[in-house]
Amino acid sequence: MIVVEGVATVDDLDAFLSDLDAVAADHDVTVQAFDARYVVDRRHLARAVDLTDRAFARGENVARERSVEILLYAAGRRQIDDALEMGVSEGRLPVAVVVTAADDDGDRETAAADALRERLALDPTGTLDSTDSGRVRAFFDVTAAELDAVDGDLSDLIAERVALLDVEK
Repeated sequence: MIVVEGVATVDDLDAFLSDLDAVAADHDVTVQAFDARYVVDRRHLARAVDLTDRAFARGENVARERSVEILLYAAGRRQIDDALEMGVSEGRLPVAVVVTAADDDGDRETAAADALRERLALDPTGTLDSTDSGRVRAFFDVTAAELDAVDGDLSDLIAERVALLDVEK
């Protein structure tokens, strides 16, 4: 898995998504873009990819498309409409784009990541270097009391939420 980070100016969401789909098809990889303000860290995305792969391997996936299943796991939600809040929208925003090959082909992932950087014209900024903890806590409905009661930090708690989605199926 590679995460392409940067600040995007999305004038036309359909065109942006079409670019993602074209790169995915050209390189036989899965591509899923996130509004980086809803992502805690790389581990959050890696966990979503791992659980997606496991769900597909077991035939337990909810979505037909791997990219949508990744979004559902990352968002900790089973409803696509609810999970889409974590996706990209029009405007200028920090994005984190997951590029992953089902067979872990690093060469295809790298080629696709390079193509995305070129095609999307991202301002190359590390978008996962800091967490908008207020936005993340609100999205995942994490209370201060809950955070105080757990052993670990927000990243650990969100990783648990992502994993719990499997139990809730």
